[in-house]
Amino acid sequence: MRFIDLRSDTVTLPTPKMRYAMYKAEVGDDVYGEDKTVNRLEEMAAEMMGKEAALFVTSGTQGNQIAVLTHTNRGDEIIVEENSHIFCYEVGGLGFLAGVQTRTLKGDRGCFNTTELENSIRSENIHFPKTGLICLENTHNRYGGVVIPLDDMERIYNLSRKYGIPVHLDGARIFNAATYLKCEAKDIAKYADSVMFCLSKGLCAPVGSLLVGSKEFIARARKLRKMLGGGMRQAGILAAAGIVALTEMVDRLEEDHKNARILAEGLLNISGIKIDMESVQTNMVMADIEGLGMDADTFVNKLLEKGIKVNSRDRKTIRFVTHYYVTTEDIFTTLSVINSLTR
Repeated sequence: MRFIDLRSDTVTLPTPKMRYAMYKAEVGDDVYGEDKTVNRLEEMAAEMMGKEAALFVTSGTQGNQIAVLTHTNRGDEIIVEENSHIFCYEVGGLGFLAGVQTRTLKGDRGCFNTTELENSIRSENIHFPKTGLICLENTHNRYGGVVIPLDDMERIYNLSRKYGIPVHLDGARIFNAATYLKCEAKDIAKYADSVMFCLSKGLCAPVGSLLVGSKEFIARARKLRKMLGGGMRQAGILAAAGIVALTEMVDRLEEDHKNARILAEGLLNISGIKIDMESVQTNMVMADIEGLGMDADTFVNKLLEKGIKVNSRDRKTIRFVTHYYVTTEDIFTTLSVINSLTR
C-alpha cells in the first residue's frame, strides 16, 4: 500500500538530484574548515539571509540551542511565545544547556503584543535576572504555520534595539513565510540578529539546518557546536543535498501552500469539522474534529487503515502538512476518504 503521509514536511525523502549530489560531493574535515561543500552551503545560506556568516548544524533544535547559548549568559531570562517550538519541543534544553530562565508570553497567532513585550523586559534590579534574548518563530508551528507579518517583525526588532536585547528567529520554515509574504527570506531575517532555518522541513534535504548571523556570532557558535558534538567531519555529503534544497526546492513551496488550501476548503465542507481559514497561510491545516463524535487518536487510526498518515495535536485537533511528495490528487483522495468515514 502507498501511504499518503501528511504528518509533517520532515518525512520527505531526498530527491534523485540530491542523492547524486551527495554521491559526487567534494568533502574534507569540516572541523578544520576544509570541507568545500559545507563552506559553499554556509556561504549560500548567509547570502540568502542577508547575514555575514552561517553555520551548518545537525538540526533545527541544535541550531536554536546554540543560538541561545551564544547570545546569553547563565542566569539570564529569555522571552519566548508560550507555544513556541523552542519552549515546547526542545526537551527543556533552554534550562538544561544554557541555564536560562524562560518568560513566556501569549502571542496573537504567535506574535507578541508590543506593550506586553516591553512590560516583560526586566529593569535593572538586584533581584531580577537580565533579559538576555527575545525569541520569535516564523512561520509558527503550533498556530498552524501562520506567518508573522513584516511590520510586526520590524516593530519587535525596533523595540529590541531600544533596550539593547538581541533577537533570535526560529525560522525553521522561513521560506514558507517568505513565499506567503511574497518577499525574500532576507527581508524577514533582517529583523533578527540570528536566524535558524531548516533544510529538512519542506525542502527535502535528509539532514541539517543553518544558523546565520554576524561573523563574530558564528565564530562563537561554531565553538559551541563542537562542544555539543556537532563537528561532523566530512559533512559535505549532507551539505550537498542542502545546496540542491536551496537552489531547487524553495521556489516550488507555493504548490504546497495551494494544496493545503484545497485541503482546508474541502474539510470545511465536511459536517463536524471546523477550520480557521485565516490560519491556513502556508503548508499546514489544523482541523477541529470535535463535531465528528470521535477523539483525534481514533480519527488518526481510521485514516491509517485507509492509507493516510496524519498526526493529532490534542484530543480534538488534527494537523495536516503538505509537502513535495503530496500531490493535488492525494489531497482529493484524502478528502474522499474522510468524507466516507464521516457519513
